Amino acid sequence: MQANRKILIVDDDNALRQSLAEQLERDGEFDVVECETATTALAAVRRERFDAMLLDVGLPDMDGRDLCRQFRRDSINVPIVMLTAADSDGDTVQGLEAGANDYVTKPFRLNVLLARLRAHLRQSEHRDDAVFSIGPYTFQPGAKLMTDPARRKKVRLTEKETAILRYLYHAGDRAIGRSTLLGEVWGYNAGVTTHTLETHVYRLRQKIERDPANAEILVTEPGGYRLNP
Repeated sequence: MQANRKILIVDDDNALRQSLAEQLERDGEFDVVECETATTALAAVRRERFDAMLLDVGLPDMDGRDLCRQFRRDSINVPIVMLTAADSDGDTVQGLEAGANDYVTKPFRLNVLLARLRAHLRQSEHRDDAVFSIGPYTFQPGAKLMTDPARRKKVRLTEKETAILRYLYHAGDRAIGRSTLLGEVWGYNAGVTTHTLETHVYRLRQKIERDPANAEILVTEPGGYRLNP
């Protein structure tokens, strides 16, 4: 199962922030961390990684656009959506120039905000510098690298191993059949058989599983494979 995407909401309007957090978490797609100030948001980002952020412009201790600039200076490249009651062209330009991916004015419709957020997440996930969580690992497909911070372990991946993990990650909790995975990773190639895939999976498990004989991350299902969160 693909892990819930983690969203940081930074807004000092308690009622709006809490309502938005409840709506985002309702369907089990997102996990939300709430912050009232830029100071607490900066501390939260130092503790954990987020998949996207919703930032209010009018924070009590810092302009939200300045906070966005700070995140970008700190090489935080996840999608950032600014939330504001100011809707002039100048305000929008300032937000985008600060590094925001989008600028949504209040009051907004939740379904519109969600659609924009999901669109930015999809775009972010296919960038070369995208980062995902798989089991204890941070997975960087662009670098063909998995890192387990707790064990200070780095795993270098081949191109095919990276493609297998990336496709299974985006499949969520669905098991993917061997023939489907072969077609997605190798394309049409009459000389490639399921044995080739099984060999790559075997080698991948040797790299990432604590006990390769009893896989907990890349698990076998009837007819195929899936990733555990």
